[in-house]
Amino acid sequence: MASLAHVIHDFQSGALSRDEFVAQLDSTLTTEGLGPTQLLEMLGAAHRKAPLPDDLYLEVRRRIEQLRVSNVAAGGDETGIQTTVEIPSVSSASAGSAGQANAQSPPGHDQIKGTGDTLNNRFVLEECLGVGGMGTVYKALDLRKLEASDRKPYLAIKVLNVQFRGNPNSLVALQREARKAQVLAHRNIITVYDFDRDGPIVYLTMEYLSGKPLSQLLRTPGYQGMPVRAAVPIVRGMCAALAYAHERGFVHCDFKPANVFLTTNAEVKVIDFGIARVFQRPEEESDATVFDPGSLGALTPAYASPEMIEHREPDPRDDIYALGCITYELLTGHHPFDRLSATQARNADFKPQRPPNLDSRQWRALRAALSFERGARMPSVVRFIGEFDNEARAEKSGTLAKVGLASFAVVCATAVGVFALRSGPSRQGSAQTDVEASQPVAESASAASEGAASEATAGPVLPSTVTASSAPSSAPSAATSAAAPASSTPLATAPAPRPALTLAAIAPALAQVPCSALSAAVQDHSLTVRGFVSQRYGAGRLKDTLAALPGVNTLTLDVQPLADDKCDTVGALAPYWVRNWQAGRVAALHVRPPSGQLSDGDPLVVDVTTPGFDSYVNLDYYQLDGSVVHMVPSPRAKDNQAPPHYAATIGSGGDWIISKPFGAEMVVLLITPAPLFDKPRPESESRADYLRALDTRLKQLGGKYGQDHIVADFAPITTKPRAP
Repeated sequence: MASLAHVIHDFQSGALSRDEFVAQLDSTLTTEGLGPTQLLEMLGAAHRKAPLPDDLYLEVRRRIEQLRVSNVAAGGDETGIQTTVEIPSVSSASAGSAGQANAQSPPGHDQIKGTGDTLNNRFVLEECLGVGGMGTVYKALDLRKLEASDRKPYLAIKVLNVQFRGNPNSLVALQREARKAQVLAHRNIITVYDFDRDGPIVYLTMEYLSGKPLSQLLRTPGYQGMPVRAAVPIVRGMCAALAYAHERGFVHCDFKPANVFLTTNAEVKVIDFGIARVFQRPEEESDATVFDPGSLGALTPAYASPEMIEHREPDPRDDIYALGCITYELLTGHHPFDRLSATQARNADFKPQRPPNLDSRQWRALRAALSFERGARMPSVVRFIGEFDNEARAEKSGTLAKVGLASFAVVCATAVGVFALRSGPSRQGSAQTDVEASQPVAESASAASEGAASEATAGPVLPSTVTASSAPSSAPSAATSAAAPASSTPLATAPAPRPALTLAAIAPALAQVPCSALSAAVQDHSLTVRGFVSQRYGAGRLKDTLAALPGVNTLTLDVQPLADDKCDTVGALAPYWVRNWQAGRVAALHVRPPSGQLSDGDPLVVDVTTPGFDSYVNLDYYQLDGSVVHMVPSPRAKDNQAPPHYAATIGSGGDWIISKPFGAEMVVLLITPAPLFDKPRPESESRADYLRALDTRLKQLGGKYGQDHIVADFAPITTKPRAP
């Protein structure tokens, strides 16, 4: 955690917004390790160098003065502080004690509460436990429990961060989290009590856990992993929590080491179902249409599956990918993909190394959990722990013995069938069918005899990809070949090795698809293609073309159709879109709402993120009438220079309103290393004129700065008249 001086400096330099500064303040004060006197000196020095706003200055001072061990009510001694440090004064309008400063905040600013404050005259916030994507978590003393002489008067409180309070769905978010967590009542999931508000402060109460998050263990200096025997109980606890949630239709969506808590009682608790989303929606349908917690956009790239990063519908296998990353890190001390996001690792063809302490079966399970493709990923948490946990399988040895006997019986039956086939030529056709039908049973029994009983009971892998068979459907099966008489069947020859599947082999086929922007990723003999293809060409034709390529065994398509009038735009910008996605989508564009469905009178609001280098943001709205509206830069948003990894929301003030003509339109984000044009362009102009100027300028910038510093992202939208 950065020091108070660094946090103040980041705020003063503009690296932190006011909301981000407030969100980090309590955590910084708690972990600083300095006394109040030193902290006040640090605040004074920073304030003299570059004055903070009066209200923020007094708020920081108040929180420093309130740092104490609040155990007087519980029968302990108060640790007080004396503030004799000389610190700068502020304007008379806000001068005075810290309490006066808190009593009346400047207009337009939300009330701030933190360590030392009380919520609803009941919960005293004593210690900041951590800052997350949606809120700050405190250890709190429940005065009501204290009055009732409860032996455990402490609980944890998540206070919604200031930036989320401004979100109209913030209260809905916390209420959903409370209800979901109450539904998920399990020994390996943190117990959530209720949610409430104190004026503008929205908070959630839950059980207080004594221990440490798994992330703290993994970040311990010198940590290089733990033995499998020691790790398995932790993995069991994580799996038990996730399996319970998945059975009830919830995907965690932000599963990471910081959300796994190891208690002092050696229990594993999964916390923060804040953005958990429903993937099976029987009775929850009405709630799901009112509020989608995924719209808050909180996820952790190092543990998010490719599908989560690409904003696809949630699936239990998204949590399984995160579970695989955490398990690998637990065993080895490092992330399987060096903390790259899943899309970056996939595009780099990154393959994790087998941990030396795993046997082949455990490694198969873990490797399947880490697959970049849902269809190849371990299908369920139950299946994963069944494969990974050798001790649990050993406890079922009695069951395995029975399965072994069954296996022997099936093999015997198969041998009898083969004997009958060879001794009865006139019944060869029917006997061949019988043997073919019995083959899966024999294979299953053989696998069980090797110790795969848990796999057999966990259910089959659910296919979610298009499979391109590498052999004709009329080719005889292995069982048929084995059963056929030697006199009538030629000797089997070894099949020719399949050609390797590489991006270089795929690129020519993609380049021949007209009016498209397509990004490919390969893993072994699996091909995934995402992007845009014209309605005239069609996704079906694209599927047939790619499935026929040598070396393609499985094919996954995630493509959107493009209206033909977008071909000139896509043709000009597709190389930059492909470069962006091949690099792991270093720049991103998202329209609100995520569906891209907008009606007459709706504001056009988009969220953008920039790459890890200084850049210039260019945001254009390609309208149905053949014109281009320049959103950024424009007379309304002239400054378009962005620092690395910058995020911004554009249009929230209602600057651009949807109007006719209505239909399929597009917003385009273009990131350049220098200003795109020397002079401002008109706010709206002909698309043809703009694309001609754009093509010339992009070639100039690419030649000077390098093509890899120019990237683009597309966001198709559909506009329509408002329903009467």
